[in-house]
Amino acid sequence: MFYIDPEKGDIVTVVPPSILDRELLEAVKYELIVQAKDMTGSDVGLTGTATATIIIDDKNDHAPVFTKSMFQARVNEGFTGIIVNLTVEDNDDPATGAWRTVYTIINGNPDMNFKIETNPQNNDGMLFVDKSLDYERSAFHTLLIKVENEEPIMPEISYGSSSTTTVQVTVLDANEPPVFIPDPTIVVKPENIPIGSVVVTLNASDQDILQKQTIKFAQFQDPAGWLTINPADGTVTTRASLDRESPYVHDSQYTALFLATDNGVPVATGTGTLIITMLDVNDNPPSVFPTTAKFCEDSKDLNVAILGATDKDLHPNADPFKFQLGKQPGIEKTWKVTQVNSTHAQLRLLHTLKRANYILPIVVTDGGKPPLTNSTDVLVQICSCKKNKMDCSTANSLHISITLLLASIITLFCL
Repeated sequence: MFYIDPEKGDIVTVVPPSILDRELLEAVKYELIVQAKDMTGSDVGLTGTATATIIIDDKNDHAPVFTKSMFQARVNEGFTGIIVNLTVEDNDDPATGAWRTVYTIINGNPDMNFKIETNPQNNDGMLFVDKSLDYERSAFHTLLIKVENEEPIMPEISYGSSSTTTVQVTVLDANEPPVFIPDPTIVVKPENIPIGSVVVTLNASDQDILQKQTIKFAQFQDPAGWLTINPADGTVTTRASLDRESPYVHDSQYTALFLATDNGVPVATGTGTLIITMLDVNDNPPSVFPTTAKFCEDSKDLNVAILGATDKDLHPNADPFKFQLGKQPGIEKTWKVTQVNSTHAQLRLLHTLKRANYILPIVVTDGGKPPLTNSTDVLVQICSCKKNKMDCSTANSLHISITLLLASIITLFCL
């Protein structure tokens, strides 16, 4: 197998590299003892020996070959995962680039339902359903798959570098759940529609078009208990008054879930979402804040309090607000309300009052059409103010510091 060039000392093979098949050799490592003589090999010359170690490296001289020309697989529609292992043979050294395989689906996968990966343990091709298959769309799929090595085949090899096989995939029918169309269903309704009003008729379609099935509807989640649904035709109606200001409503939207169940074997159920966007109506009167105001007993001081109004409704059913004094004999001679802006007003004490608690009705009206009006009783405390300190104890009320008073949006100036 090997010989040495006596003039150059080169070790060469006696067979061409294309015939030197590593997998057919008895060993892949050889140790040669080489002797050298001087005086052109004369018997009286001196000799020396050396050991040459030759290791035969593996090259990719064997293409991977499928063990079958056709593989078959059966899979339920809706399933994702491995459906078949594609086996190959390769005579190159395991765990080398000349042995490791790369698989490619070259035909039959237009919607990318399938993918293939190499099993690093045994070099098999693991064929996956990556996107579930639809029996009603196609019950059969034929894939053409190619396998080749990570490393290119040696150029001296006359046969091809790859192998192909066909995989026939049969899809088995399964009962699929009905699908709501559209999902979510979005409708817009005023929040004051009468009880019993039709909100929407939900539509659900059965994907099993080759089977004649009926669909029944049911409620799944209706947090506020406002709705009911006809099980036969999916018509949703109100059984209670809608309220945009309810804690179950977020950003004027109320969300409910419904079920659609077929009569297949076994039965299958789909879930659909209904979103009701509620239009605001003027159904909440405004209210005044704060409900306590403090003044100094010396009317020569600047005695002013700022009152605001709030409303659960949206503009224009909320602000601008209109502030007025309530009906009380002589009230306009002691107090004056002046509008500051669309949401606040100024309450002014016009003359001296003795230290005590007073109930002052403040009437506020919102900007809705028609407008809503509400009267709020504001507790007015006339207190003693000395050296920038307020003492309301003689007014038989809780002591409130100046800091807290300012935080309550009451502006007070005491000398």
